[in-house]
Amino acid sequence: MTDITSRTEAALAAIAAATSLDALEAERLETLGKKGWVSLALKTLGGMTPEERTQAAPAIQSARAAIADALDAKKAALEAAALEEQLARETVDLTLPAAAAPRGSVHPVSQVMDELAEIFADLGFAVATGPEIEDDWHNFTALNMDETHPARAMHDTFYFPDKTLASSSEAVGQQKTPEGREVLLRTHTSPVQIRAMLDQGAPIRIIAPGRVYRSDSDATHTPMFHQVEGLVIDKGIHLGHLKWTLETFFKAFFEREDITLRLRPSYFPFTEPSVEVDVGYSNEGGRRVVGGHGDAPGHAWMELGGSGMVNARVLEFAGLDPKEWQGFAFGLGIDRIAMLKYGMNDLRAFFDGDPRWLAHYGFSPFDQPTLSAGVGARA
Repeated sequence: MTDITSRTEAALAAIAAATSLDALEAERLETLGKKGWVSLALKTLGGMTPEERTQAAPAIQSARAAIADALDAKKAALEAAALEEQLARETVDLTLPAAAAPRGSVHPVSQVMDELAEIFADLGFAVATGPEIEDDWHNFTALNMDETHPARAMHDTFYFPDKTLASSSEAVGQQKTPEGREVLLRTHTSPVQIRAMLDQGAPIRIIAPGRVYRSDSDATHTPMFHQVEGLVIDKGIHLGHLKWTLETFFKAFFEREDITLRLRPSYFPFTEPSVEVDVGYSNEGGRRVVGGHGDAPGHAWMELGGSGMVNARVLEFAGLDPKEWQGFAFGLGIDRIAMLKYGMNDLRAFFDGDPRWLAHYGFSPFDQPTLSAGVGARA
């Protein structure tokens, strides 16, 4: 018993004096290892008489527990000290991107939205937003679209729920707002203009970028796509202001002066007169490149959106007197102008989620569009 006590005290002292994990491990093997003296002492209990075992066992078990606790405490202390030393020796700049990990990139649609906001902000426009789940009054009626307008048809508009599946009166009732209006996914961002005019009145100068939804899908159309609507309401506004605004925007957006716009007479219920906006482009190296005159050899026109003077009835729906206020509005497809600017041929690739496509066409998060550095500069 005296030998166990003295050896235990010596072992505890050696553990306390250990200065490394290797030294501590050597001490563990010396005491609690398979050939350690504590383990060998435990094996001798089987050859003792019951009386001897009753006297020796508590002392051996007590020595084993004391040494094990000391080893655990010393190991934790040494590991903590090693970690502190490593942290003091090594420094990591968390503001730098990880060199070994793949870097994320900004989707071209998000980048173009930032470019739009930067350019139009310089022209005095504010950015307005609105709900993507709309009612038919804001989406259609307030924009001078009557009940029989083709755009209200199910082949163009996603209603909640799908009317073709609504077989009971209860299901039909779920499609209505408390005011009795149909609920749908907005087909354009023009409802934002209505909400902005109702909330702010006039004069007003806004753009409304965002997602819109229509039942359409091919190389240049998808069921969900992105639009930017522009609205200017003031006194003395005419179609010349619209043309100048669009030309100024496209020259800044495409960063070239040889932009040629073509305004074709058209019809939209919410504008009068109405014009389609086309831009001239050519095919260079298998991709579309904006610039030049669309009627020139090797050049063509691409439709980018519609525009016109705000219809007097729309102003009345928005609570404005059309005899006092005039304005223009335009709508551009963000995905289309992104395709034209950055040489993309298939709109569907925007939403495939292919990381290879995004790595090629994506933008660095540090590449913030500015008019001074160039809205299209890529890192």
